[in-house]
Amino acid sequence: MGAGHGHRLHFHGHSPVHRAPAHLKLVALLGFMLVVVATPSDWYAAYAVEALLLLGVVALSRVPVTYLAPRMVIEVPFAVFALLMPFLAHGPRTEVLGLTVSEPGLHAGLALLVKGTIGVLASLTLASTTEPQEVLRGLQRLRMPDLIVQIMGFMIRYLDVVTAELGRMMVAMRSRGCDPRSPRQWPTLARAMGALFIRSYERGERVHLAMLSRGYDGRLPAQDAA
Repeated sequence: MGAGHGHRLHFHGHSPVHRAPAHLKLVALLGFMLVVVATPSDWYAAYAVEALLLLGVVALSRVPVTYLAPRMVIEVPFAVFALLMPFLAHGPRTEVLGLTVSEPGLHAGLALLVKGTIGVLASLTLASTTEPQEVLRGLQRLRMPDLIVQIMGFMIRYLDVVTAELGRMMVAMRSRGCDPRSPRQWPTLARAMGALFIRSYERGERVHLAMLSRGYDGRLPAQDAA
């Protein structure tokens, strides 16, 4: 997929986790998450073992907790939903800290919170110890269809391009007195997002035509793993 392309989630290091082959890390992550998801909601001892195992891998990777913690904010919507489940679910009621909550909802909410936290932390550990191009090569070694790997590669490559273009659009809007955070400006923001989508789609068309003009036949040239 071309030259190496760093990513803001990657933490440069030389730990054993960094040096491990990407395809093995992908298989390990998939297997680990299947076990976590399959864990019954009231098996708290199993959750503790899984969490300790994951924390051991994080410690082995030498990725600072201060680096991972801010990036776990992506879990906030799931955490809010998990905290609401004991109050919204039906079934037998129980009292926790002076509040009457649904017992099945309490177990389900705790399970969702724990599984979500473990999943996000495990994914961030993989992302912080593996370059995006290594992940793509790992997927190729695992025999994932080339077309899907190519799509993922272009997504990684152009994500920063689209993000930078969005940033310029936000600056232009603010320079014209438009605050994108204001609900009154949401219609304007929606039109801007539509324009960004059209630009991204047209960019994809141009890239595809450029590839075809250079002999693209559904496969990209092999690249040096160095």
